[in-house]
Amino acid sequence: MPASPQPNDDAETLSITEVSRRTGLSADTLRYYEKAGLIQPVRRSRVGVRRYATADMEWLAFLMRLRDTGMSIADMKLFAELRRAGDESIAARLELLSDHRKVVDQRLRSLRSSMRALDKKIAHYRALLGEK
Repeated sequence: MPASPQPNDDAETLSITEVSRRTGLSADTLRYYEKAGLIQPVRRSRVGVRRYATADMEWLAFLMRLRDTGMSIADMKLFAELRRAGDESIAARLELLSDHRKVVDQRLRSLRSSMRALDKKIAHYRALLGEK
């Protein structure tokens, strides 16, 4: 897929260094996301420097949420492909996100159970030390 047209004003966009600083993603990761098809080819300045627009930043934020919730790169790629397919893929995107939400919900339940076990063990050791 060809890169988007060049932005008219570089002041309205961010360099890869600025995006890296704002997102915590390394420049290498950002380049990988582009190469892997997770993000659309990023627009370039007249001298060929990547320039990220607001829409790019919003999409990156969503990808980071998917990653933070444990979605695999393969599923993130699938979601990105479905997104590029347009409205005809809405049902498939909904299904993918719904399935992922179930996985996240199960993980949260497991973490809550583990937290309760930790709280009991902490209370036990505090009691042994005579603490409240």
